[in-house]
Amino acid sequence: MTRRVYIPVWGRLRIVYLGRVADDALSLKEAAERVGITAATLKRWSDSGVIPKVGRTGWTPAAVSHARIAARLRERGHSLKQIRIAAAQGRLAYGYIEDLFPVDAERTPLKKVAEEIGLEAMLVERIWLSIGLPAEELERMTKEDVQALRYLSVVLESGFPLVAFLQLTRVYGQALAQIADAEVRLFHLYVHEPLMRQGIPGLQIAEEMEHLARDLLPLASPIMDYVHQRFLQHFVEQDMVGHMESDLDEVGSEAELGRIRVAIAFADLAGYTRFTEEEGEAEALSFVERFVEAVTETLPDDARIIKTIGDEVMIVGSDPAALTDWAVGFQRLWTERPTARIGIHTGVALYRDGDYYGRDVNLASRVVARSRGREVLVTDAVSDAIGRSGHLTFEEIGEVKMKGFDTPTALRRALQRD
Repeated sequence: MTRRVYIPVWGRLRIVYLGRVADDALSLKEAAERVGITAATLKRWSDSGVIPKVGRTGWTPAAVSHARIAARLRERGHSLKQIRIAAAQGRLAYGYIEDLFPVDAERTPLKKVAEEIGLEAMLVERIWLSIGLPAEELERMTKEDVQALRYLSVVLESGFPLVAFLQLTRVYGQALAQIADAEVRLFHLYVHEPLMRQGIPGLQIAEEMEHLARDLLPLASPIMDYVHQRFLQHFVEQDMVGHMESDLDEVGSEAELGRIRVAIAFADLAGYTRFTEEEGEAEALSFVERFVEAVTETLPDDARIIKTIGDEVMIVGSDPAALTDWAVGFQRLWTERPTARIGIHTGVALYRDGDYYGRDVNLASRVVARSRGREVLVTDAVSDAIGRSGHLTFEEIGEVKMKGFDTPTALRRALQRD
């Protein structure tokens, strides 16, 4: 069988021939056993078009996966007609994914796993849930699950603090869940959907997607490992420099565990809601993507985006001067409409699970709400930390009452000195 991969190229699908693959087709009886239904039922589904009809070569992995998905849909109450239409349209083609991952028939309950790896069952459960894995899987863990938990137990045995360890596993879980979600959705949008729009038969779509995914999947781990190592090196250096440049007396007075002195900026788009109404959601989203990309590409080395919420971007850095300098420069570079507005504050934040919390973070988010398009507003804490600057100047705005704060905050407009 010739392997062909349909790849979208500048709006069209290019067919790439990748040679031949071994014929690993199954008989009707073998396929039925894997699906968990009778051979007669499987044949009837195939003959009636509930699942794509299998050729003379027998049941391929993609065909078996199709049948397995159909069986699940029947269990959930979907009619044969609904499944037939979905199969014909290629909407069940994602069934191939099951055959790309190892299927471990041996399952181990929580108590036995805890005994094997030398941790208390409650702690294993806590670690498992902190990653974000489903609670119902605790009583039927696979060999891969047990091995991963062994690795995690070694980290704890080395003396790594439990409170930090649980935060780290939560960050791993959240970040990797987002990556996996993006992989599936982007594969669907840019590979699966174009194939369906071409009217290619469902089983052929499944087979082509299986071959492409089988080639790409082994690359995911080394790519992620490379990116992780590069960022780890970067942030180790930044953390070391930050400690060297900190005022030791000041840090000593704020030495509550988990609290870090940072510069915090929020940036968003003025009039974004109206822009969405006028231009539509798709155009507005594309604009936000360009905005976030522009912010990312221009930030100083010590700063990074922590999160985005709609059109708003939260940025954290260690140097108020560098962050303010960036903000003023960004406003000169960003000439599109809606225009950008930026608010900056510096203070002590509580670090948890890769995010920053606390009064000073909340205050920074209120500052941006007070700014107008093309403005950079900073608190007096920022301007005082910067002091006299050769290329920045600050205009007094006065004390402003912020929502949720009892004491007014002195704000200043940051500008480039003429």
